[in-house]
Amino acid sequence: MNTQNQLSNNAGLLTVNINQNVRKIIFAICVMLCLTPFISPAVALLMGLVIAQFTGHPYLHLNHKATHLLLQVSVVGLGFGMNVHSALQAGGQGILFTIVSIISTLTFGYFIGRWFTIEKKTSFLISAGTAICGGSAIAAISPVIKAEEKQISVALGCVFILNAVALFVFPLIGHYFNLSQTQFGLWCAIAIHDTSSVVGAAGKYGTHALEVATTVKLARALWIIPVAFISSFLFKNKSKKISIPYFIGLFVLAMIANTYIPAISLINVYLVNLAKIGLTLTLFLIGAELSRTVLLSVGFKPLLQGILLWITISATALYAVMHLV
Repeated sequence: MNTQNQLSNNAGLLTVNINQNVRKIIFAICVMLCLTPFISPAVALLMGLVIAQFTGHPYLHLNHKATHLLLQVSVVGLGFGMNVHSALQAGGQGILFTIVSIISTLTFGYFIGRWFTIEKKTSFLISAGTAICGGSAIAAISPVIKAEEKQISVALGCVFILNAVALFVFPLIGHYFNLSQTQFGLWCAIAIHDTSSVVGAAGKYGTHALEVATTVKLARALWIIPVAFISSFLFKNKSKKISIPYFIGLFVLAMIANTYIPAISLINVYLVNLAKIGLTLTLFLIGAELSRTVLLSVGFKPLLQGILLWITISATALYAVMHLV
């Protein structure tokens, strides 16, 4: 009897190991596909979502650090394909939109949160993620306001869900309204939460749209610093520990090198292509993290707050770029 039980246990362990190995093989195949030129950012995100729902992410505990590092390295790589003068022009066009949209989004988010009686820190993180740069803003501000793991997870889940929708929907809307490259780049930078989805959508629309969107979005990300300082007073956190996005400085240095060092022209095409592959892989990893558990943990009211904020800022920004740019 003991022998039969032992055999049964061994068979069960073998099945688990086989299933785990199969999951790893499927995941590895998807990763390798993302490294090819045949997979677009939107398709990569969709692949990740399928993995999350049906097989699961076999390396979930490493995912956050991997996406964080990969996104930063890829954004710096994109800098080698941009010109300082064009970037300054794009940044100048976007600065007024940035200031107005951040203030109005945070204010509107506060009132929606109170109206829906959403927990204060959760509501603030969703608003900050929508106003500035999605997951990066949430990650930087959460320790400042001493947010709990549940509050951070809800805000991140909400932002990532809407990012996924934006990556597919924004290019379609841009073509429908016949937006110029500049208009679409500005709109993406203002209305899409995360840098990865901004770059993915703008890159699909055109090269100049990508340049405008990346520059304006990274300039927007610097608003993490003043918003985090203000948050420390609003939530009475005396430590004021703030995470500063230093990789933006490396992005600027990459642009300067591409503009003023002629030798960079020999390799900049390869660096930019590698950066785009890195962003495609980043979106796959983000999608692979959005399991049913994550989606269900968001809750109806926080998701509704995120949707209302996102629709408002998207519609307002679209009207602005169509009539003012």
